[in-house]
Amino acid sequence: MMLGVIRRRVSCGGSSASFLGQSLRAGRFVEFTSRHSSIVEKKILLQPRGIGHVRDFCHLILPSCAVSLRPTREVVTGIQREATMQIWSRPFSSDNGDLIDAVVPFMGESITDGTLAKFLKNPGDKVEVDEPIAQIETDKVTIDVASPEAGVIQKFVAKEGDTVEPGTKIAVISKSAEGVAQVAPSEKTSQKAASSLSPPTEKIETQKQKLETAPVTKKPKSSSPLPPKHAATEPQLPPKERERRVPMTRLRKRVATRLKDSQNTFAMLTTFNEVDMTNLMKLRSDYKEAFVEKHGVKLGFMSGFVKAAVSGLQNQPIINAVIDGDDIIYRDYVDISIAVGTPKGLVVPVIRNADKMNFAEIEKEINTLAKKANDGSLSIDEMAGGSFTISNGGVYGSLLSTPIINPPQSAILGMHSIVTRPMVVGGNIVPRPMMYIALTYDHRLIDGREAVFFLRRIKDIVEDPRRLLLDV
Repeated sequence: MMLGVIRRRVSCGGSSASFLGQSLRAGRFVEFTSRHSSIVEKKILLQPRGIGHVRDFCHLILPSCAVSLRPTREVVTGIQREATMQIWSRPFSSDNGDLIDAVVPFMGESITDGTLAKFLKNPGDKVEVDEPIAQIETDKVTIDVASPEAGVIQKFVAKEGDTVEPGTKIAVISKSAEGVAQVAPSEKTSQKAASSLSPPTEKIETQKQKLETAPVTKKPKSSSPLPPKHAATEPQLPPKERERRVPMTRLRKRVATRLKDSQNTFAMLTTFNEVDMTNLMKLRSDYKEAFVEKHGVKLGFMSGFVKAAVSGLQNQPIINAVIDGDDIIYRDYVDISIAVGTPKGLVVPVIRNADKMNFAEIEKEINTLAKKANDGSLSIDEMAGGSFTISNGGVYGSLLSTPIINPPQSAILGMHSIVTRPMVVGGNIVPRPMMYIALTYDHRLIDGREAVFFLRRIKDIVEDPRRLLLDV
């Protein structure tokens, strides 16, 4: 009723300020004033944004019983701006950006996660830019996690044996030795900033926190009926004396999976032959010193077999092909994979475009890839692809074996140890350095005829390397 009187007085041209001033001095509208101011305060607390849209048809009466001639929009907007500035001014990180996170790098298109094998540094150690601080073991290669900045390792976030993905934080690095001590002031500053918020802002923050935490508390209820994820594995054997259980490496598990898939998918068949190594060994002994002097690398037998395999693949293109669904993909290039055994498992780096390389280039590439394999520094690109594989079990003393195909290839050549055996040459029995060779192939794609012709081509070139010069 009294508010209507004020509005009528204002509409008639009277001064609401003078009218209210007289009423307040007379003690008539003290109760109304305090009641109205409390209503406005409640609106500011509960709806700070909605009040800002009220058109200035009336004036705001402050709790001090004085009359403010400023519109309601200006008062509330000022309160909003102050609260917003206080909220956003909270420090969420160190002021000088001293702490840097070391995260897992991108590991390859076909690799989604890995196992944190070991840390190469300890908390408190100094590191340089791009210096490895940890190793991630994946299904194919071992990847280093490098330090993004030079500084001191403050702490490790992950533990050895954890499964990590690209982008996972594993360590915190301080650019300076004082990085650890600089964390405490920032926390104190954040506490002071939180305590210095105005009462309306604190209530707004409390309501926001309730709204944000409400859906989070419901998620465990919805996910509780889901059964726990446990892989179906065979029961573990009870521990016995003088036995120790060691987790299988990811590389070993990956190799086991691929070989089992190869056995289940391919119709594998193996054909054998034997090679007289006399001429290739003589070629090596005659030119090994000159070869090392010119090219800086030793002449081995692998380059001869790689060149022989290239010739065989060019004569029998089906050996270099692969089945893809209902189609056959013929490859007009020769990328030969070389199987290398390492303490962590079998890796197969690839010699790219082996058909365009000479003996020296092949030997250099083999040495480079073998060193990287033993050091665990092979990249994904150096192992991806490959159209044919050569496995040399003879370096370990294997006399004869049946190699297994390296998916998705269609064949693999197995080399074995050189053994001096009695052979009939020109009607006479003479000792000869002999090697058994084996070709395992996918019989769905390759017939026995092509497989035997390919292996025969290997035998002819190794026994007479001059064929490579004459292309016969």
